[in-house]
Amino acid sequence: MDVEIETLVEALDQVTVKTFGSWTFWQGQINGQSVVVSRTEIGLANAAAATTLAMEHYQPRLIINQGTAGGHDPKLFRGDIVVGISSFNMGSYKTEYTEKGQGMHPANWQNFDMTMYLRENGQVVKHNHFKADSALVELAMSLAHTYDKGQVVTGVIGTGDEWNREVDRINWFHQHFNTSIEEMETSAAAMVAEAYKVPFVSIRVLSNTDQHGQDFEPQTAVDCQCFVLNIINALNKSN
Repeated sequence: MDVEIETLVEALDQVTVKTFGSWTFWQGQINGQSVVVSRTEIGLANAAAATTLAMEHYQPRLIINQGTAGGHDPKLFRGDIVVGISSFNMGSYKTEYTEKGQGMHPANWQNFDMTMYLRENGQVVKHNHFKADSALVELAMSLAHTYDKGQVVTGVIGTGDEWNREVDRINWFHQHFNTSIEEMETSAAAMVAEAYKVPFVSIRVLSNTDQHGQDFEPQTAVDCQCFVLNIINALNKSN
């Protein structure tokens, strides 16, 4: 969403804007470092398309996927940030056969064990999750003290073209897959990053959580981008 990128775009100097199809990119400088901000739009297909375009047109050295998310872990509250150590497609299901007239049983639906396929060196490789780059996770966590809007923790990110508000369903994901949050882009972007062998991490802020009756708050998107800017500046210093 626009609110999830506007702060980063405003931080850029010497900006060049390009649009490929439906996806727009802002290329500029932050303290002398080349940075590209991508508006992926919403959902897995958009995230995969935008990330692929970024790879082909900009050849990034690393990717930070950032934005808002809904809370799963009851220990987390609106404004807390999750640095994703891994992500997976939580919206991919299989069901057991039942005869006509036997009804639907969502509680029995199962996530595919292997939901994401990549071809590597001519061979198909199956993935049930994608791990973040450990050095990027470590860097983000080393800057946790710079964020004063809530906690900064590591966690598992569930991705799906869905917005779950049934608390029992949210708890089911948390209990079965240890999800901290849910959102709609990370695992798709992570899959493309894995295909191109580019270091990747997702930084997501809880903009809402039905675990505590906290509705969507746009300011959290701004706060998350400010934290990401701290990460970018730290990367500049390390270079």
